[in-house]
Amino acid sequence: MGDSFHLSTADLVALGFFLFVWVLHTLASDGKLVRRMSLTTAMNVQRQAWMRNMAEREVRIVDTAIMAGLQQGTAFFASSSLIAIGGCFALLGASDQVVSVLSDLPLGATSSRSAFQMKVFGLVLILAYSFFKFGWAYRLFNYCSILIGAVPIPHGEDSRNPVSETAVWRAARMNMLAGKHFNSGMRGVFFSIGYLGWFVDPKVFVLSTLLLLAVLVRRQFFSAARQAVIGQPPEPTPGPGKSRSMRPDSR
Repeated sequence: MGDSFHLSTADLVALGFFLFVWVLHTLASDGKLVRRMSLTTAMNVQRQAWMRNMAEREVRIVDTAIMAGLQQGTAFFASSSLIAIGGCFALLGASDQVVSVLSDLPLGATSSRSAFQMKVFGLVLILAYSFFKFGWAYRLFNYCSILIGAVPIPHGEDSRNPVSETAVWRAARMNMLAGKHFNSGMRGVFFSIGYLGWFVDPKVFVLSTLLLLAVLVRRQFFSAARQAVIGQPPEPTPGPGKSRSMRPDSR
């Protein structure tokens, strides 16, 4: 089977491990495997809080500015994915030279031209997946902007009515979906970095995948960014001369 795909058994095992790690990390980030809250889940809570606060504002310039920033970032990564795909096709034109360079590396395994090209096509698929995720996220952020505009303007007690609550839920849900697809695109970009180890050797591929997994797990579950989202501010300490008096008349 490996020969029919121009790949060795070690290559296929390393590729299967890579895909398994990708799926495992995706499920863990979405809160489906571990009980510890991930950064992605914590940010979804903040997205909902943002939409609730947005519904209380009569002037929503700040909200439209945030949405514009989210769309610009998504468009940047979508364009970058397309550029990277073009680079992969350019790499195919220099397959013989690249295979020769990789064979001279200390850890480089001897790879045929057809096997190298299949690996490049795999990288193209990952980047194409990321592009489509970014493209859909951009569209969803656009829809979210429309749903924000559909949220009724608050007028006292009338702002807490079923129509407004439904509009807020729709905007928050759309924002969360857009963020989910954006994160999927970013995850594809990150894993494409680990995928590069396959061009050197299957063992290097496994090591690069494990290293990438360690970095992503730390960012999702143990990073300072996560702590900043779910943490609480420290108790203020009294400065010099501001200590609390213990006299009875000061109570």
